[in-house]
Amino acid sequence: MSFTAQTPQRNLPGAYKTTPAPNRYQAVSAPSPSRFTSFVSSPPQNAVSQRTNEQPAQSAIAQPIQAPPAPEPIERAARTVNDSLAQETRYPELDSYVGQGISSDYEFPYSPAWAPFQKTKVYDIPDRIFEQYNQAQVSTIMGLFAELNHAWITIDNALYLWDYTHPNPDLIGFEEQSNSITAVKLVRPRPGVFIPNITHLLVVATTAELILIGLSCVLGPGASKRVELFQTKLSLPMKGVDIDIIEGSPVSGRIFFSRKGDNDVYELTYQQEEKWFQNRCGKINHTGAGFATFAPSFSFTPKPQEHVVQMVVDDSRNLLYTLSSKSTIRTFHMKTPTSLDLSIVRTLSQILSNIGHMVSRTDLLSPGVTIVSISPISSREAQKLHLVATTSTGCRLFLSATSSYIWASDASGAPSSMQVQHVKFPPPPAGTQRQSRSPANPSGPYQGAYVDTQSKTLARTRLACRYAPGYFFAFIPNDAQGMTDTLFLSSPDSGRIARPPEASQMMLSRYQEQSLWLSLDSRAEDVGLVSPPFGAAPTPPGFGNELAVQFDNPTSEIAILTNSGIHVIRRRRLVDIFAAAIRFGGGDEGLEGEVKNFIRLYGRGEIAATALAVACGQGLDVTADSRVARITDPDILEFARKSFIEFGGKPVLNENTMIDQTNSAIDSVRPSPRHEGIALYISRLVRSIWKAPILREGMTPLGGLSISPSVNLEKLKDIQRDLNKLQEFLDANKNFIDGLSGPETLSKAFSRTEEVAMLAEHRALYSLVLLIPCIIEGISFVLVLFDERVDEIILSLSDIARQQVRQLSYEGLFATKRGKDLAKEMVKAIVNRNIANGSNVDTVAEALRRRCGSFCSADDVITFKAQEQVKKASEAGGNSDIGRRLLNESLRLFQQVAATLSMEILTWAVQQFTSMEFYAGAIQLALSVAKEVDRGNFALAWISSGSPPGDDRESLFNQRTVIYKLTHDVITVVDQASAQVPEMIDGAYTLTAKKRSEAYSVIDESDDEVFQYDLYSWYLSQGLIDRLLGVGSPYVVSYLQSKSKADVAHADLLWRYYALKQRYYDAAGVQLELAKSDFQLPLEKRIEYLSKAKANASTHSSGVRRQPRQILLHEIAELLDVANIQDDLLQRLRGEERLPSDRKSDILSSLDGQLMNLSELYNRFADQASYFDICLLIYQAADHRNSADVTATWQNLLDSLHKDALEKGSVQPYEAVAEKVRTLGNRLNLSESTFPIPILLPMLERYAYENQRDVGPPQWVIETFLDVRVPFETLLPILEGMFYNDEAPFRGRNRRVIANDIVYVCQKWYADSLRSGGRLFGGESTAAAISQTLQVVMQNDLDPTKQQEVWTLRERIDQHLR
Repeated sequence: MSFTAQTPQRNLPGAYKTTPAPNRYQAVSAPSPSRFTSFVSSPPQNAVSQRTNEQPAQSAIAQPIQAPPAPEPIERAARTVNDSLAQETRYPELDSYVGQGISSDYEFPYSPAWAPFQKTKVYDIPDRIFEQYNQAQVSTIMGLFAELNHAWITIDNALYLWDYTHPNPDLIGFEEQSNSITAVKLVRPRPGVFIPNITHLLVVATTAELILIGLSCVLGPGASKRVELFQTKLSLPMKGVDIDIIEGSPVSGRIFFSRKGDNDVYELTYQQEEKWFQNRCGKINHTGAGFATFAPSFSFTPKPQEHVVQMVVDDSRNLLYTLSSKSTIRTFHMKTPTSLDLSIVRTLSQILSNIGHMVSRTDLLSPGVTIVSISPISSREAQKLHLVATTSTGCRLFLSATSSYIWASDASGAPSSMQVQHVKFPPPPAGTQRQSRSPANPSGPYQGAYVDTQSKTLARTRLACRYAPGYFFAFIPNDAQGMTDTLFLSSPDSGRIARPPEASQMMLSRYQEQSLWLSLDSRAEDVGLVSPPFGAAPTPPGFGNELAVQFDNPTSEIAILTNSGIHVIRRRRLVDIFAAAIRFGGGDEGLEGEVKNFIRLYGRGEIAATALAVACGQGLDVTADSRVARITDPDILEFARKSFIEFGGKPVLNENTMIDQTNSAIDSVRPSPRHEGIALYISRLVRSIWKAPILREGMTPLGGLSISPSVNLEKLKDIQRDLNKLQEFLDANKNFIDGLSGPETLSKAFSRTEEVAMLAEHRALYSLVLLIPCIIEGISFVLVLFDERVDEIILSLSDIARQQVRQLSYEGLFATKRGKDLAKEMVKAIVNRNIANGSNVDTVAEALRRRCGSFCSADDVITFKAQEQVKKASEAGGNSDIGRRLLNESLRLFQQVAATLSMEILTWAVQQFTSMEFYAGAIQLALSVAKEVDRGNFALAWISSGSPPGDDRESLFNQRTVIYKLTHDVITVVDQASAQVPEMIDGAYTLTAKKRSEAYSVIDESDDEVFQYDLYSWYLSQGLIDRLLGVGSPYVVSYLQSKSKADVAHADLLWRYYALKQRYYDAAGVQLELAKSDFQLPLEKRIEYLSKAKANASTHSSGVRRQPRQILLHEIAELLDVANIQDDLLQRLRGEERLPSDRKSDILSSLDGQLMNLSELYNRFADQASYFDICLLIYQAADHRNSADVTATWQNLLDSLHKDALEKGSVQPYEAVAEKVRTLGNRLNLSESTFPIPILLPMLERYAYENQRDVGPPQWVIETFLDVRVPFETLLPILEGMFYNDEAPFRGRNRRVIANDIVYVCQKWYADSLRSGGRLFGGESTAAAISQTLQVVMQNDLDPTKQQEVWTLRERIDQHLR
């Protein structure tokens, strides 16, 4: 006994021959189905027994769950990018690591390479400003418009602005008023009030009025910003009021201000035009009451009054915060666009009291401390935390506001309470500061939980500010005069915050900050954010992830205005710190230690992404000439390359995920940190475009369609440039990267587990490598698209394609088949537009191939050329020689790319060919494309299998059917054109006739069987039956044969086609099958088919031998007999009165249908209904030779006929009997078995004597037999036997009845012999015997007349004998 081998020839990863357990790694694949299946489907085998036979040893083992199909490499890479982007959005929100409590975790760099910030440049104040400053008489104020790269100064009544980044800036002055300026603020205008060019408003407060000046900022060359001022004629008189604080809402455009003498909050209102009782400018006091608000106060005893010293707006929550001179924080809620309601007032004492439970007594939070600044925290950054207040001792108080015991994160609700959630104390003194990044102290700030609450390092803080996601700036005077400041900077360590804490560090603070001291050598006057406000995500989770946007967003820059110049501080990214650490690492050993330190702090995956970015030129540093430039030092790039390769880690197989066998081995591998690094780097490069749509629709001023890119094209070029560098890097180093170096990597595996891990690593890396060029070419396509008239291109698409393009994202364009198909559609639209405009298709197509080859393949180029040939042929005329050559050339080109030709292009080409009367080419092109659509001819196999529904091959058939419909349209046009023009003129075929002949030649010569089938179906649907029957193709027969099995109309056409082609034998076969079929045919139609089949089978057919024809004819004849019997029963039962009506219809319907067998006809109908004549017919058809049955049936028949005749009285009984005997004699062909004359003749003689004596003619019995041509020589011996046997009732005198019949038969025989001219009675011996018989008969008691007749007859016989 032999068994099937259970172990494959080569074990798949992880499969061990000696392990007596289910194979966890081997994917069980079902055998692929055969391409063609048999026409008659066999019953399915027992799957259980089959599996048992194949795997007897594993019958008791549970089969593994079949995994879903593996994704394609690009799809897998896209999933990886999505996973990386999702991981970036899970960055902890601010509330999670700045929670209830206190902290003082700071890290100071042990090396300049690790500094979190760096001073990029100091811009001097222009000499012209100092010249103006020296002329000041009353007051001078300085400030920054950092977002515009401009600084400003007021000198008495004049305001001057200058671009501090320009080496020799022009001064922009505002000197049109004569009052001293007390405050200046740059705000955003209310939408719709000013023209779009005015992007900002300058709010200038003087001793006499508030003035609004329009400001326009446009980008100039080299990212410079050009500013222009516009007179708005909007001002508000403020005589005798000193305004020193102004704040604006960037979202709503509302402007708030306060004056030096009180603590009230005012709002400046402005509008385009004056209205009833409302000027263009007005003011609202939201906190004071009535006239007393601006009434001058007189007091002979001066005393300090509380007043507003700072005002900030949080548009995300519709809140306005004010800080008073007594360190009181007030919170206002902007419930409506015009309201401002005071919600919360928190004095310093209340705030300090709120902190009491967090920290023991400390001088840093004693009653003598003041709050020097407040900074809002938007709802995008945190849900709970609302505000940061910085004290004069450098403590940061994180406050949260609540509304009805819930966090007031919703802008629609006003907060009602405010509490301190966290206190960040200043860093410890210099001697005790932690330098966690030093290799000598590798464990960093996680050691211990001590918080220094007594540090005086930030004491005497006079100015502080905070920018998202947590950049903190504190300015501390160096001396009592405050002429110079020292700047303390800190920022969250995003990399360590994002990294999940280890188990031993879960209870320690995660609010890690990188810190730095900078000496300004001057006094700070103003601070401003140069770069756009930070925000890595629109929601708190992920908002502060600086690592995610370090390659996507501009680096954060903050400008500090001092009395000596403008200092620009730049936030350093992790990639910049890593590159700088390589530069200052100090030898290979020091560099390796630095890399390990980075890995310890941030993890291998993050450092792999960082090293890869540096190796690809992403590192930035400040050059000697104070420029921020990319690091191109070969040594730095080389060490970054080595770090990426050598410290990239290894893949790991997680066997725990395979316990339930739901995952295969290769899917249970976690790729290496190197793979994670590549994925992170790619996702960070494309994060801003990945989910974005490729275009944005709008309306032109005239109402037309306007389409613009959703992402700036320069941004796309930057991303493409970085991806090109990444692609070059991976290509240059693939031999050194495990997973990309090829099969030789597997030779390094020491176990099957390692081999599986390496295979998974290769699959993961290879997917990412394939995705990179897809993104590069996708960006190129978008750039090409917007180089064209994109609105015309989009409008040229179909409605469905246009809607899909609107929804198409960059991810879909890069990584999905649907996106690539849409891109190809747009490429075709671009080429078609250029062709229509007269451009050379080769030039356009080559340009497209060069820039985005995957969207414009070589086949696309050929298609474009073919379209161009068609266009030229249309211009030259389809019937001209040039036009015909061009059409043939276009057909050749189209056929070359038939496999990739879209349905849209095919339809267009066929329509163009048809319009130019190139009918044969149109049909040939459609057939070529249909063949390429289904090169395996699965559609034919599907048809041959009986067209099972739900089969995968059905879709291929449907595709081909759609294509064939184009040929139907062409044929219709051809026939219509031919009907209007005669076929011949002057003995020559017309041009239309020739073209029709060409078209039908292509059709008739096509070997596409599916096409022929579709064409024939179309013929029938159009009623073109004669055309179908006239087709000479061999496929007609197979088509009709396949359709005949399910449709009687097709079967009718099949035998008609055979008969028309003189294939009578085949026609008879089809008709026979129709008669025997299961179709819903009446019995009459089946008999008709059998009758025609008998006629066709009897006709000679060429190529058919006599024997099969005789066999067929015999089968038809037998079946026809049965059908006639069934018809007899049907007709008889229709008039049957004995049947109840409820059963009659069922019985008739069963008979008037399919042919039944003889047993069923006899047992169910004929015998039960006592139809004895039909029973005899059944005996005859069944060749039943039981003499007793036949005799009894005949006797029963005679009895029933006699009885029925007597009952009805319409005819004499003998007449009914004679007629029935004659009928049956003819139908039974005088069969010896069913029409036994030796039995029937005596039976009828007895019946005539006993029941019909003297009723009818004396010899009606003999006449009946003679009517059915029973030979005389058969009747006479039977009568002689009856005469001599002396049987009852023919005894004695009754013998003369038989004697009379004998005489009658002899007379008839004699007359027949004379009439035929043959020998008398067939011979002398027979004549002599008859003469003797007559002599004996004469001796009987015959009538004298009969005796005379007998004597006369004997004399004549004797004369002949003599």
